[in-house]
Amino acid sequence: MAAVDGAYDCVAKTPMGDQNGVFTVISAGDRFNGTFAGMMGSLDVKDGKVEGNTLTWKMDMTLPMPMTLECEAEVSGDSITGTMQLGAFGAAGFSGTRRG
Repeated sequence: MAAVDGAYDCVAKTPMGDQNGVFTVISAGDRFNGTFAGMMGSLDVKDGKVEGNTLTWKMDMTLPMPMTLECEAEVSGDSITGTMQLGAFGAAGFSGTRRG
């Protein structure tokens, strides 16, 4: 199992308030798949890339409006911190902890 793999309980600080979600990472070499499942439904990871402990990916959101989120995060031990670019709404920071 790679250092970045796992399910993380996350909170994203968005303009629409705090969004709780579970971010799942399943890596294969320098790529990864996964989902971010939260109050806005489940969003699939697209173009997931792994570079050391850094993850970059995109997610297509349909609610409350269609937009592509551009995301970046760093895993340190069992913690993850990152940002999601929310189009016209700017950036939302998020952080989480890997489930044991």
